Amino acid sequence: MTEQASGLQRQRFEQPIDAELTLRGEVTVREAADGGPAPVVIMVHGFKSFMDWGFQPYAAAELARRGYYVVRFNFSRNGVNERDFDELDKFAVNTYSREQADLAVVWELLQGKRLPYAERADTAWVALLGHSRGGGNSIVFAAEHPDVKAVVTWNGIASADLFDDAFKEEIARNGVAYVANARTGQSMPIRQTFYDDLKQNAERFDIAARFAGLKTPVLSVQGDADSDRLKEGFRRLREAAPDQSFVTIVGGTHTFGAVHPFAGTTPQLEEALEATARFLDGRMRVAGERGRQG
Repeated sequence: MTEQASGLQRQRFEQPIDAELTLRGEVTVREAADGGPAPVVIMVHGFKSFMDWGFQPYAAAELARRGYYVVRFNFSRNGVNERDFDELDKFAVNTYSREQADLAVVWELLQGKRLPYAERADTAWVALLGHSRGGGNSIVFAAEHPDVKAVVTWNGIASADLFDDAFKEEIARNGVAYVANARTGQSMPIRQTFYDDLKQNAERFDIAARFAGLKTPVLSVQGDADSDRLKEGFRRLREAAPDQSFVTIVGGTHTFGAVHPFAGTTPQLEEALEATARFLDGRMRVAGERGRQG
């Protein structure tokens, strides 16, 4: 599918991973390719989310209008195929390892010039923008891929373990536990597979430790009306890497006031976008243009 509107071009893509899994995504670029290839932003969605959730398409469009080549995608086991969470069997066995592998697929497609509008992407200048669990994934991926030039997290997690002790005990007892999706009314299963992966990769997915050792520039954006757990994680990240960049959004909820279906932007979302654009422009666009000029 190709769409042109408001000076932007959008095109979807699909990449089969194996007989059961397919990675689906979309590229958004500015219609006029002034100034040569554009620096790249790969958006990484969070838990109980997907690339078309709420503010994701809007944020992609805004960044594209500012001159970025923007990639959104669904993790292959995020539970979404044709409609809202219609693959809960896959959601149940999703893991951080699978999500890291999916991010690597997107990276390889980008670097191999196999995404839509490939000629428009400056693949030497790639940033990650991750929301919530996607922020944690972005930090881990950047720690293992030094060619990532910048990372932005929006209300990003500091701990890979998202659940409380009662939830873990239920999984240990029954092999599965359920999280509520208040928006859809679904009980969403999480199987023991999730914790097996965490146990086997404890050091790899120690987000705060990976952040502390990260040489890639990072901007952490945190809403002060988010959950206590996320705000405490933000504090831990600041302690782990005080030389990185941190912004607090006053009145910012976990989604900066945005909802799904998207009902329009909010002052908090605009503030997060502005902070993100300033950070990326300073670390990606200027450096990229300097590199192209030799």
